[in-house]
Amino acid sequence: MMSSISAVIARALKPVAPQIFGLMGNGNAHFLDAAVRQGFDYTAVRHEQATVTAADAYFRVSNKLAIASTTYGAGFTNAITALAEAAAARTPVLFVTGDAPTSGRRGWDVDQGAIDTAVGAVTYVVDAHTPGQTALQAAAHALRERTPVVLAIPYDLAAAPTEDQGPWDFAEYRSHPAAPFPQDGELEHIAGLLNAARRPHILYGRGAIDAAGAVAELADRLGATSSGTLLARNLLARPADLGITGGFSTERTAQIIGQADTVLVLGASLNQFQMRFGDLFHPHATVIQLDLAQAPTSSRVDLFATADTAQALAGLLPRITDRPQAELYWPQLDLGEITAREPGDEVAPDGLLDPRRVASELEKILPENRLLVQDGGHFIGWGPMYWSTSGTRSLACVGTAYQSIGLGAASMVGVGPAAEGRTVVLAAGDGGFLMSLADLESIVRTVESGIIVIYNDSAYGAEIHQYGSIGLHEDPMLIPTVDFGAVAGAFGATGITVKTIADLKKVSSWVESGADGVCLVDARISPQVRAPYMEEVLQANARISAPRVSQSD
Repeated sequence: MMSSISAVIARALKPVAPQIFGLMGNGNAHFLDAAVRQGFDYTAVRHEQATVTAADAYFRVSNKLAIASTTYGAGFTNAITALAEAAAARTPVLFVTGDAPTSGRRGWDVDQGAIDTAVGAVTYVVDAHTPGQTALQAAAHALRERTPVVLAIPYDLAAAPTEDQGPWDFAEYRSHPAAPFPQDGELEHIAGLLNAARRPHILYGRGAIDAAGAVAELADRLGATSSGTLLARNLLARPADLGITGGFSTERTAQIIGQADTVLVLGASLNQFQMRFGDLFHPHATVIQLDLAQAPTSSRVDLFATADTAQALAGLLPRITDRPQAELYWPQLDLGEITAREPGDEVAPDGLLDPRRVASELEKILPENRLLVQDGGHFIGWGPMYWSTSGTRSLACVGTAYQSIGLGAASMVGVGPAAEGRTVVLAAGDGGFLMSLADLESIVRTVESGIIVIYNDSAYGAEIHQYGSIGLHEDPMLIPTVDFGAVAGAFGATGITVKTIADLKKVSSWVESGADGVCLVDARISPQVRAPYMEEVLQANARISAPRVSQSD
């Protein structure tokens, strides 16, 4: 007996991506029915955007492919911001969606393939003959190319029978060319530069996560200081590691990196925030980049090689000469002092809470075994700067690649199934959280232990600091103060309003009682305290907008 196309797709994908985040509609009803019958781990969300965001966050924490699923038309277009973020961040996601029937688009259909292309996603369209093969090809493409892939099921085919009954060999579709490897001449050149360096520094990013041991060995043999990007934090546990690089680092960390004469960049994009808008490295430092990209990702790079980090280091390490202890300069540094954060005052001049103090106090309160989820906004640095996490892949910051806010709640939903007993901590602003409020219900329903910290400044904080500071009218940037504690209670969570530091004792009590369920902390913070990274943004903008002075003036 033949199975339906949707049933075949579900059966083919079950061994590959058994986790689904979905919202049912006409276009994906048959697929979700088949998936649930196949025993997929299915998490329902309350807005289509959350399907892709949750699958994105799930991969970032678990390193496993997940499926997002919506209907066609409006269901599909509601997820486009999240799809653009996954494409910009190069996150593998398989987005199974309905599509127009094979007879042509109806009045409520759009050219979904064109939209996919526009935001950087890839489309596979199911036909009646090879739906299982097509589904596995789409999943393999997502993992191989590290990109979101849309698997489109035409409406008239969803319940139609197919002769494609398997079996299928996913390994056949997953196979891909060997990872790029530098030429011996390139490795000799890089090794020579590193061996000759007096103050080497290694900057590692998300692309180096799977090579952590080799990165640490190289740094130790060179006697180098090291630091990581936001998405690679906690990768190395070594005495000379300086923590986060860029706008979320301390000034002393930036000063030390700025003294390096040779910098090796491994799997990091060197975006403007990592580079402190061009000010991270000494002007005369030699910058070497190893990355899977086909070309340098920054004009600051002096020597580039397309390479997989793990394979490149396997070839590079035998060429490195151990540096004598007497030549090391970093043991003279007080690393505790270098990475220490400003705790802030209890209250700002306006009488509202200093967000730095809120963050530093919560670091003492939050369960140690935790995952950190970040929404976007002005507050974005307070969590990574002040809160520790439990090892590699314990931070999901969905939205930064596409400069979006409002993806935090769905990210928390996505991280939930991968938490493995850890408490999931979400940091969000009031503006972004209001955009995703529907999925507070999803959080309460699915997250076993979670804390939501709302940095509530009654405004779109980034706009206040970036545009209010230069004289733009602030009315469009303001938000009436929302009682998120009361909202949390209505959804079934524990709501705690924090107006004084003493109010945080209520959060301590909740944690000490077991941290079961979801607690929302509505922290009423001052909009007057500006994050260090925002100061860098404003300074960079000022340099760009400053009038040029003629040589003859």
